[in-house]
Amino acid sequence: MKTNIKYLFILLCFAAQFAYSSDKPESNADTMTYKQKQDIIVNATRLPIPSKEISMSSSVVLQNQLNTVPRGIGAEEALSLVPGVRIDNQANGSRVHMSIRGQGILTERGLRGINVIIDGTPFNDPSGFAQDLFDVDWMTVDKIEVLRGPAASYYGGGGAAGVLNIITKSGQEGGCGGFNKEINFGIGSEGFMKALTQVDGKTENMDYRVSFSKMGGDGYRDHSAFWGNNFSEKINWKASDKFKITQIFMATDYFNQNAEGLSIDQVAQNPEQANPDAVPFNEYQKTNRITNGVNGFLKLSDMHDLQFNSFLRWSKYKETSNKAAQYREYKSPGGSLQYNLHLGNESVKHNISAGTDFRWQSIVEHKFRSLNDTTRKDDGTDEKNLEAPILLANQTIDQNMFGAYLFYNLSLWDKLNFNASLRYDKLHNELSDKLNTVDSLKLSGSADFDKVTEKIGVIYSFADEFNLYANWGTGFIPPSTEELASNPLSFGGFNKNIAPATSSSEEIGFRGYFGNFLTYDITGFYMTTDKDFFRFKLYPARGNQEVFYGNAGSSKRLGLETFIALHPVEKLNVQLAYTFSNFKYDSPDSLKDIWVPNSPQHQLNIDIDYEVTNNLTVGITSEMQSKWYIYTDVIHKDISQEGFNMIGARIQYKFNFSRWDAAISLNGRNLGDAKYIAFTEPDPDGNCYHPGPGREFFCNFKIKF
Repeated sequence: MKTNIKYLFILLCFAAQFAYSSDKPESNADTMTYKQKQDIIVNATRLPIPSKEISMSSSVVLQNQLNTVPRGIGAEEALSLVPGVRIDNQANGSRVHMSIRGQGILTERGLRGINVIIDGTPFNDPSGFAQDLFDVDWMTVDKIEVLRGPAASYYGGGGAAGVLNIITKSGQEGGCGGFNKEINFGIGSEGFMKALTQVDGKTENMDYRVSFSKMGGDGYRDHSAFWGNNFSEKINWKASDKFKITQIFMATDYFNQNAEGLSIDQVAQNPEQANPDAVPFNEYQKTNRITNGVNGFLKLSDMHDLQFNSFLRWSKYKETSNKAAQYREYKSPGGSLQYNLHLGNESVKHNISAGTDFRWQSIVEHKFRSLNDTTRKDDGTDEKNLEAPILLANQTIDQNMFGAYLFYNLSLWDKLNFNASLRYDKLHNELSDKLNTVDSLKLSGSADFDKVTEKIGVIYSFADEFNLYANWGTGFIPPSTEELASNPLSFGGFNKNIAPATSSSEEIGFRGYFGNFLTYDITGFYMTTDKDFFRFKLYPARGNQEVFYGNAGSSKRLGLETFIALHPVEKLNVQLAYTFSNFKYDSPDSLKDIWVPNSPQHQLNIDIDYEVTNNLTVGITSEMQSKWYIYTDVIHKDISQEGFNMIGARIQYKFNFSRWDAAISLNGRNLGDAKYIAFTEPDPDGNCYHPGPGREFFCNFKIKF
């Protein structure tokens, strides 16, 4: 699946022919031009609030940034200008490690402590764990809202680090035949290819969007190929001014090979090689998932309204390693109901909300011993692996979560906003061991967690140019499904030596804007976490698949998050996101002052966009990270990884032909061909390092009609 240069040449010639043939004036279709927007309505707080009135650190990613991503398949592209967020793309596909303020930084896969919502439908399981972001086609996303810091009082343990609220595009009027069509095709380095087709439309009381995309690539290391198929459908139906419903359907089919980590000596020999175990055991992950969700709004009167949600998700997952092949099947229903009361007048407004969340999940899991296939060649992305007919685990996991919450928001004279929230969560996990028939050997068990979390915040608007906010909140991070089900004592059963982590966080910040010239948001925070998590492996007994978690002690986290958007002249836009992180363990004494792994002190992303003409736009990007530490123990505490700085560039040309709006873009990443490590993980045998790709180029062609 290596890139063939002739396809790129044909694509460029085809685009040039359209551009030459076009005599239609420039359209207002999708553009890379940055447009600052004030008073953006944010829904991640569970009540629609203008962004300038939110009393906690938040970011909103709009179309101007989403239209500049080079591939449109990874969260790190879409969220590159959100401070406080760190994303490592381990395989150069859609599989990422994501954290906010270091919470969930060591998760092997998926997202822990970050509440993920897509078009109003939650994607976290009852334990607060989101398996991945494979369901999201970032080219179909309209807006992303990110709340940073403890939001557990909004969403429970899944929101302990923050909230990721993803809103996809809705159907629009116009287009040929009364509806709009879009075709998007991209190719690039390491055999990358992505094709997207989308249809949308709008009637008097309904709009709809249907999309399908297919993508794949060879990856930048041996045995790191990936492919994925995504189908999504969204309908917004407005029965009346009092009743609205949004229905979504998503289906994803994703596969990625797992090259595993390398030792530092192997990196020096050849950073593109896979770990010696990866190919003979054909290590990979495979995910199939279907989600159907319905969200609604019912206005009872000017004072009273209801919000509700229900969803059903079905998933199949397979992971192979050098010790075991794991099979899981998930069934995950859930829903929520929220009542809102609105009181007051134009000068003094009270909003009171009370609601409940409820989720269930049933998991059927089997593990078989993996066999070494010494004759295997790494040919393509086949899913063949050798397994012994020996069950290592045969178990079911049943989970349920109930959460009840209360919000209060007070607005005085459009100057002062005060809010408070309180929430109670109760989680139950039950494991039934079906492998061991003797009662004394059974690994069946249960794990129950409950917690009350709270938050208080205030923001005062001195002027549009200066809004000061402060808040305090608590977090609750229960052991996730993955952490509980990874038992260091056996291939089956629960990890009984792990407890919930709790946190307390204070932050103060200020934000504002000077017309269309400058927008800024600066936040400082201090967070303490008790029973913080750490990650370890048992080598060589359990193999690469088995990553385990425990409670390391307590930690203190001090940070500064800065976002600046500057529009000095009409055609020039500059955006900057800077994060300072000082994350260290505080107890026990054996860990005191040891750095929290994988947390660089400095991260800086810069994007400069210049509109040369109405049709031609160019951009330059810079991504910098300082060094970080790898291990969570005294012996290896000084082992660190040097940071990196990468420069990228892009160019986009828009043109029209008849009724067609089209654009072609060329993106270059890591143009200096810097050698760097994209991700590290603590590993007792030293296979900690995942090298990142060198210089890459991507070309994308989009047409709408």
